[in-house]
Amino acid sequence: MKKIGIILSTSALFIALLALGNSLFNKNRPVKYVYEPSPIGLQQVQLAESTWPDFTFAAEHAIKAVVHVTVTKMGQGQSYSSFFDFFFGQGAPQQSPRPQVGSGSGVIISEDGYIVTNNHVIDGAEEVNVTLENNRSFTARVMGSDSAADIALIKIEAEGLPFLKFGDSDALRLGQWVLAIGNPYNLTSTITAGIVSAKGRSMTPYDGTYRIESFIQTDAAVNSGNSGGALITVTGELVGINTAIATRTGVFAGYSFAVPSSIAKKVVDDIREHGVVQRALLGVVMQDITDDLAKENNIKELRGVLIAEVSPDSAAEKAGVEESDVLLSVNGVQVNSGSAVQEQINRYRPKDKVDLTILRDGKELNVSATLLSRDDDATTTQNGESVVSEFFGATLQPIRSELREKLRIRSGWEVVSLTVGGRLHQAGVERGFVITHLNQNAVGSLNDLASLLRRNQRRGMLIEGKYPDGTTSFYAIPN
Repeated sequence: MKKIGIILSTSALFIALLALGNSLFNKNRPVKYVYEPSPIGLQQVQLAESTWPDFTFAAEHAIKAVVHVTVTKMGQGQSYSSFFDFFFGQGAPQQSPRPQVGSGSGVIISEDGYIVTNNHVIDGAEEVNVTLENNRSFTARVMGSDSAADIALIKIEAEGLPFLKFGDSDALRLGQWVLAIGNPYNLTSTITAGIVSAKGRSMTPYDGTYRIESFIQTDAAVNSGNSGGALITVTGELVGINTAIATRTGVFAGYSFAVPSSIAKKVVDDIREHGVVQRALLGVVMQDITDDLAKENNIKELRGVLIAEVSPDSAAEKAGVEESDVLLSVNGVQVNSGSAVQEQINRYRPKDKVDLTILRDGKELNVSATLLSRDDDATTTQNGESVVSEFFGATLQPIRSELREKLRIRSGWEVVSLTVGGRLHQAGVERGFVITHLNQNAVGSLNDLASLLRRNQRRGMLIEGKYPDGTTSFYAIPN
């Protein structure tokens, strides 16, 4: 019995030593975790120490390429704080322009001084200054901008600068760690971390104008001054330009949004190569497919995007796309929302061809569309002109560049002729008046203006604008 006890003790000691040796041998090996996200199935995940969240390399590398952008803008020559002041006599118009200073962030994307930022950071700026991470300061030139994507390209005269390369925003995965770098509240070189909460996120445009919105949503803290800053991966790749936050208080409340690098890079490349953004259009109005919409249109699977309308003479119509078709993919990339379609189309330029997969009467069809530019859509423009002419009783033209600069406004439509008895004539509008807002919505293209008129035709309308001498005027048109 004593002999058996000794044997058992020796065996136990041997097993313990074997376990200890195995533990030491496998100390630096990847640890294997297994989880079962029932009822999806079993998935095995190997996590090496190098894959755990470590932001130091990315932060130390990228922070040198993120700059502080300071802009000086001039106030309007004469304006009211709101149309209520104009109608009810509260407040007085400002008689002299005053400089206004704002700030944001930017990202150096080449060693010779090209910097990407948001359009809303530099829009209307008289002067743009850039301060590097090492406190060197430069005056920057605006090379071009795109309000639809809210991206702008500026340049400073310098060489040998640290810069970030655009990464692949398409490769981002939900739950992946990302860092936001910028200058919130003038706190330079601030880094926050979060995860990718969603992709292809859209938000309703606040002013009714055309927007390209397919944002990367994260929970990295972003505040005023972060606009134009970098959204990077833990390996230091630039995958987005921080642009907006979702908030009811004006400060960060949990979610922030970035323009994906797939869109930002295309805008930057267009500006550098052509001086302007080459905007391609497919020419469709889309609806995201919900359960109710699927039942209403006899759609059996909740995938793709419903084509609600096809513009006449558009790229889509010429390709054979029809109303009530379901668009499934663009160049092989599956699309399940209007913002996803928008993101894919805006990777291309006018005259580029894209392959579309559509579902019609339960059958998949493949068609090829040659994309057009906004200027190519003559039928839509003519339709817009007829709507505006019929409603206003006036002929409009885009504001001349010299007048736009003089009035310091972003966009507008100039009244070049009036029909006696027309609505604008009856309201007291005079030739030369520049329409800038309709029911407090900024007017962009002629078709934007026509769309606003269609949506508001049963309401009274408040038209805001300026005369060439800088006078701000409001006109009310009853329904």
